[in-house]
Amino acid sequence: MTSATVVTFPSGSLLETAHVVGVNPDDSGAVVVLDRTPFHPVDHTWPDQPGDRGTLRVADVEVAVTEAVMAAVSDEGEVAIGAAIPVKRGAEGWTWSVGHRVDTVPAALAAGAEVEAAVDAAYRAGLSRGHTACHLASLALDFAVADLWRKDPGSDALGNPDFEGRANQTSVIGPDGAVDEYRLGKSLRKAGFDTEGLAGTLAEREERMNARLAAWIASAAPSRIEAEGESIVDRRRWVCELPEGTASILCGGTHASSLAEFASIRVSLQLSEQLLVMTTTAVPAGSPA
Repeated sequence: MTSATVVTFPSGSLLETAHVVGVNPDDSGAVVVLDRTPFHPVDHTWPDQPGDRGTLRVADVEVAVTEAVMAAVSDEGEVAIGAAIPVKRGAEGWTWSVGHRVDTVPAALAAGAEVEAAVDAAYRAGLSRGHTACHLASLALDFAVADLWRKDPGSDALGNPDFEGRANQTSVIGPDGAVDEYRLGKSLRKAGFDTEGLAGTLAEREERMNARLAAWIASAAPSRIEAEGESIVDRRRWVCELPEGTASILCGGTHASSLAEFASIRVSLQLSEQLLVMTTTAVPAGSPA
């Protein structure tokens, strides 16, 4: 496994014909690396969005892909998969690829073999809506708490004070939703944020966010991924043309192509001691009322 994988998920691809670069056995089966793939892998350094799942078909044999993961090979030949990768993505001295976890390895699935790589479209669509909803909710949160800053923390993609960038400590994206946690500790207060003011007005902030999200969904704004290259470690951005302006955020995930794909996005906020938890729930367009 020495060549980087060309990734096509930023354009929305769900199906590619590719060749096997390497098959790396592990405890659960193997991780198959292709020269080209539509699969989006979970990031080993910020695993907010799960990896795609789907199938690999080779010589009329179909194998289930349980998860797409990051894969890397050092210049010295060390192969590392997923969480075992010892360096940050894009680090020099490593060749970066996408691995496809499979439970079984038929004889035909060997280096050089031609395969058809197919992503589970419904699962991808749910994760894409979940990730877009997560970014929109974060922008709505920044907007809703903007008046609680006494100092300038820097600006988000819409010009509001960047609470998300300052306080977010975890983000977990799932189909049609996400859960984000924000640390409201001493460092945030020193940075000028009024945590007591947030605690006393939480319901009002939540209502303000949901009103803003409803307006954004009503706009049916276009949404897209802009990529600087076709490798897994090239920089990518989520771009959404909202009524207040075009939001552009560095992001390695997948996204909805338009806010018309949503019937609604709503958030709920829960505050306990020094932790704010934001739960985001999206309802796809066309879903039963």
